[in-house]
Amino acid sequence: MVVLVLAALLGTGVAVQLTRELPAATVSTSIASTLRVPGAKPALPWPQRGSAELMIEGLGRLGGSGGGAAKPIGSVAKVMTAYVILRDHPLSGDEQGPTLTVTAADVADYHARIPSGQSLVPVVAGERLTERDALEALMLPSANNIAHQLAVWDAGSEAAFVDKMNAAADELGLRHTRYTDPSGFLPSTVSTAPDQVTLARAALKMPVFATIVELREATIPVAGRIRNYNDLLGVEGVFGIKTGSTDEAGGNLVFAARIKVGTNTLVVVGAVFNQPGANTPEQLVAVNGVVRRLLAAVRRNVKEYTLLATGRAGEVRTAWGATAAVSPGAPLKVIGWPGSAVPVRVVTLTPGAEVRAGQTVGSVEAAGRRVDLRTDTGAAAPSLWWRLTRRP
Repeated sequence: MVVLVLAALLGTGVAVQLTRELPAATVSTSIASTLRVPGAKPALPWPQRGSAELMIEGLGRLGGSGGGAAKPIGSVAKVMTAYVILRDHPLSGDEQGPTLTVTAADVADYHARIPSGQSLVPVVAGERLTERDALEALMLPSANNIAHQLAVWDAGSEAAFVDKMNAAADELGLRHTRYTDPSGFLPSTVSTAPDQVTLARAALKMPVFATIVELREATIPVAGRIRNYNDLLGVEGVFGIKTGSTDEAGGNLVFAARIKVGTNTLVVVGAVFNQPGANTPEQLVAVNGVVRRLLAAVRRNVKEYTLLATGRAGEVRTAWGATAAVSPGAPLKVIGWPGSAVPVRVVTLTPGAEVRAGQTVGSVEAAGRRVDLRTDTGAAAPSLWWRLTRRP
């Protein structure tokens, strides 16, 4: 009788062991959280003098040169003037915005600036400019008198508007920027290439700003047809943003350009500052040459690269010690440049107890691209002995 009871208990125990649910397998990978695009970082043709900065939206900073202390930036300062105006008086679509009426004081300011050879557009008392007219005059022919008029219209005085410009610079984290006038004519208005790239990126998020800086010409009251001084528009994909030149600042350009990589369109935002020249035309020729060489180099180096090839990148391990190799289902390709570091995100799934070949057990993502992680083979089933002797 005792023997029968023991046999029954033993049989029950065996049945329980054999029918217990198997524990889930685990997934591990050897994929690092940051991977580098194969190859050495390209040596870009940075200017020998002055400074420069380049970044690509969605990819990051390409690099820069020069650095050092903040220096005069000339009419590049008008990017902040336009930014503050559009922040305080937003426009959308084809909106013209409020009207600015030219006063006798505005006319006097215009005439006072002529002897110093400043960039201006003619105005007459009683002339009515829309906000969009004024912004076009500010950003295309770089009219210093319109910068002054916009400042007074917005803040009541030029000094009060400059305070707004500096407050906006602080909010954007422009730690090496100081504005002392809304036009950039004063050499005491200073900044750096990295700071102005940060500002340009923020300004381009304003659709009306982006539309205006891409215009080759416009028509406004009194002055009539006005031309954009940015001669690089349409060259190497350039669609903005602002030139600037003075004796103290040299030649300057904050620019944005579109480049195609396969079916993708990327936006490059950059700045080249303080290029030499005996006069404004020479300075702008110098800065334009640097920008063209930099953009050509970007096009040569920014491509689609394989960041993670197929091949073993981890394993699935069952509770009984069987394993199966894990590999990307396809090469993970990203747009970048040689030597660039790319953050990588690995997501693993719970594969269940038994693992079959070709099973998706996770994914790996980088720079907006994603591929599945899959098992190369199935994992061996548990042995009878393991099932019988496994602990509760």
